[in-house]
Amino acid sequence: MPNLALLIPMLAAIVAITPLAIDMYLPAMATLANSFDTGITLVQQSLSLYLAGYALGMLCFGPLADRYGRRKMVIIGLTGFMITSFALAFVQSIEAFLTLRFFQAFIGAAATVVVPGYIKEVYGKNTAKGMSYVSLIMMLAPLIAPSIGSLILELGEWHLIFFILAFYACALLILVCLKLNMPSDSDSMSRSSKSFFGAYATVFTKPGVKLNITCGVLTSFAFFCYLTASPFVYMEVFGLDKSLFAILFSINVGALMLANVVNSKIVGRYGSKRMLRASTIMGVFAASGLLLVNMLDLNYLFTVIMLLPLMACLGVMSVNADAIVLMKFQQETGTATAVIGTLRFGFGAVAGPLLALFYTGTAVPFSALMLAAVILVGLCQLLGKREPRG
Repeated sequence: MPNLALLIPMLAAIVAITPLAIDMYLPAMATLANSFDTGITLVQQSLSLYLAGYALGMLCFGPLADRYGRRKMVIIGLTGFMITSFALAFVQSIEAFLTLRFFQAFIGAAATVVVPGYIKEVYGKNTAKGMSYVSLIMMLAPLIAPSIGSLILELGEWHLIFFILAFYACALLILVCLKLNMPSDSDSMSRSSKSFFGAYATVFTKPGVKLNITCGVLTSFAFFCYLTASPFVYMEVFGLDKSLFAILFSINVGALMLANVVNSKIVGRYGSKRMLRASTIMGVFAASGLLLVNMLDLNYLFTVIMLLPLMACLGVMSVNADAIVLMKFQQETGTATAVIGTLRFGFGAVAGPLLALFYTGTAVPFSALMLAAVILVGLCQLLGKREPRG
C-alpha cells in the first residue's frame, strides 16, 4: 500500500482533472469563439456537454470498476483523458471541439469514479476523514484553475491549455503506474460479481441509502445555487467590481477548506451521522440569516457574513453524507459513487433554471433556495431515523 503522504495527494490530483478541465479554459472562451468563427454561446455549450459526458461516464464506469478493479479504470481514464486533451489542441472546428470535450469528460470519469472507493479502503470507519483530506486538496483546483488559464493565454494560444491538461494526465498516469498498488487491486475476491444493472439494483435497494444520497444531492444543489448566483448577486445586486468578487469568492472557498480541516480532525471522535446532523442544524440557522438579511436589503457585508458559516456547513454536510453511503457497501462503492455523482450534477444543473424562474433582481431567490435545500436535508435525516437499518 502506498504511503498516505503520497496516496491522498495522488487521489486528490486524479479527482482534480475534472475542475481543471472545466475551469482552465473558461478565460479562453472568447478566444475560442474567434478561432472557430462562431458565437460564444455555442462555445459555452461545451461546458454543458462536458458535465453531461462526465455524468454518463460515471454511470458506465462505476459498476465496471467494482467488477474489474479500480486501478484498471484509473489507467483507462487517465490515458483516454490524455489522448483527448492532446487531440483538442489540434481541432479546427467547433463541432470537433464539442465532440472531443464530451469524450474527454466521459473517459476521464473512469479515473475519478474510483477515488471514494480507494479512500474507503484506506480509512474504513473514518472514511469521512479521508474524504475531507481529498476535498481539501481538490478545492484548490477550481480556485486556481481560471488564473492558470489566464496565465497560459498570456504565454501562448488557447491550444496550450489542452497541451498542459494532456501533460498533467500523462504525469499522473506515470505516477499511478509506478505507485498506485492497493490490496484490492490484486484481490479479485473483493470485487463485485453483480451485473451492470444488478450493481445499481443493489445500491438503490440497500436500506438507509436513498435518504442519505438525497442529503448529498440537496447539499450539492445548494452549492450550485451559490456558484450560479454569486457573480450576479455580488456584481449586479450589490454593484461590486470583479476584483472584490474574486476575493469574496476565494474567502468562501477558504471557509469550505477550513470546514474540511475541522471535519477531518473531529469526525473520528463524533462520527459522520452526528457531524451531518450538527452541520445541518447550523446550516439552517446560517441560511435563515442569509435570507433575512437579503429580505431586509442590508449591506453586502451581511450576506458575506452569513455565507461563510453556510458554505462551511455545506462542506461538512457533503463529505459526511457521502461517507455514510459508502460505508454501507463493501463491493459496490464505484456504483454508489456513480449514483451520487450523477444525481449531484443533474440536480446541480437545475439550479440555474430555478434561479431564472424565481428571478426578482435581488438576492432573495438564491437565499431562499439554499435555505429550502438545507431544510430538506434536515427532513431527510428525520425520516432516516424511521428507516430500517442496513
